[in-house]
Formats: sequence, C-alpha cells, structure tokens
Amino acid sequence: MYRRYGHDFRAYAPATIRRRVLHCRHAEGLETVSALQERVLRDPQAMNRLIECLSINVTEMFRDPTFFRALREQVIPVLRTHPFIRVWHAGCATGEEVYSMAILLHEAGLLERTRLYATDMSAAALAAARSGIYPQDKLSAYAQAYALSGGTGDFGAYFTQQYDHGIVHASLRRNIIWGQHNLATDGSFNEFHLILCRNVMIYFKKPLQEHVHALLTESLVPFGVLGLGRHESLDFSAHAGRYSTLNLTEKLYRRIA
Repeated sequence: MYRRYGHDFRAYAPATIRRRVLHCRHAEGLETVSALQERVLRDPQAMNRLIECLSINVTEMFRDPTFFRALREQVIPVLRTHPFIRVWHAGCATGEEVYSMAILLHEAGLLERTRLYATDMSAAALAAARSGIYPQDKLSAYAQAYALSGGTGDFGAYFTQQYDHGIVHASLRRNIIWGQHNLATDGSFNEFHLILCRNVMIYFKKPLQEHVHALLTESLVPFGVLGLGRHESLDFSAHAGRYSTLNLTEKLYRRIA
C-alpha cells in the first residue's frame, strides 16, 4: 500500500490496524486479507474505502469541556498578543473540534485575525467537515459541553436549523482552510501559534509518535502552544525538553526552545 499509494500505516498500533483491516475485509465481502490486498492494489476506490476504515473519526464539539475552558483562560491571552494567528488542527476528522475553536475565537474577538488550518488524511471526513452539517440531536449534547467549557452565548445561534440538522454559519467557516495531510508521511507546511493534535497519537507506535512530535515542534512558532489528548503526553519524548507545561491536566504545552 505504501509503495502503490504512499499511505503508510506500518507504524500504527497493530491491534487497531488488525481490527480495522478485518472490518474492511468483511465490508468488501472478501474471505481473506490477501484478497483485500489484491483489490486495494488494483482499485483506487477500494483503497479509499480502506482509508476510511483505518481513519479514526470519533469527535465531538467541545469534547472534554475543561480542555476548552483551559484554552479560554490560558491560551487565548497568549494568542491575543499576536497581530495575526495561525491554528492547526492536525487530524481534524469531521470538523467538530475546528468549529468549536472557531466559536471560541469568535467569542474572544480573535476570529477575524485567525486562520485555522484543518487537516486529515481522510477525504470523506474532510468533505463532511467542509459541509458543517450536524444532526440536531447531537447539537443538543454539544450545547451542554459548550456551556461547561465556559461558553456564555446562545450556542444554537451559531447554526442555521434545517430538516433536523444544524448548518454552521458561514461567518465561522470563512477563515478555515481544509486539506489532506498524513502525519506519517507529510511534512510541515507552515508555522503555527497553536496546534491541536488530540487523540491521534494514541493509535501510533512509539517511533511514529516521535516522528509526529518532531513535525509538530518544527511547525510551532517559538512560545507557540501544543494541545494533546487526555491520554497523550510529551513525557519520555525526545522533544519534551523543548516545552514548558502550561496545563498538565489538559495536556497543554508551550514551546520554549
């Protein structure tokens, strides 16, 4: 797969890869992994379907509300010191975290001078994210997380209601740039004041985690902020010495070297 398409899953956690490959084999109606391999190598559309199986697209708006509260209280004051702000959501899945950040920046009065770069390896996930359309039942749960994160506005006002769905307002979407990017194989493409790469590296083996830490560090401006997931850490990374801890509980770090 890597030689044919350039997608490299060799350093992903074996248990995760095995479970998802077997799921894809079943979805394709095939008896063996070898048959799946043959189909994938001959049919680019089958490769796209396999990528969707291998992608981790579990996300919610204002997921882990205390993380977003920490962003409001500890990171927004840092971002406010810059005349123009660049934020990278690495592994953005279907976009809920990106729109959450856009709302947070809007409420801080910083959205107009911010460019949000949202990347994922999955074209299907990015298409869903670009649409900004979410079921109404999910938005009700997201509204509670928004309030717990410190949001004080009318959450529903950020959406246009249509056919039991909410569509994110264009004002929140205009400063977002969506693009495909594979953390395993692609390099740095800009310098950012804030990078969020949450709940992505838990699916990687240690060498790939180190590769991604190097990529993220290279992509941060001096004193830029890195946000990781609850079960991720800079501990034992070769790059740990280049950061100070901004919030240990919420896994927020500031690059100092």
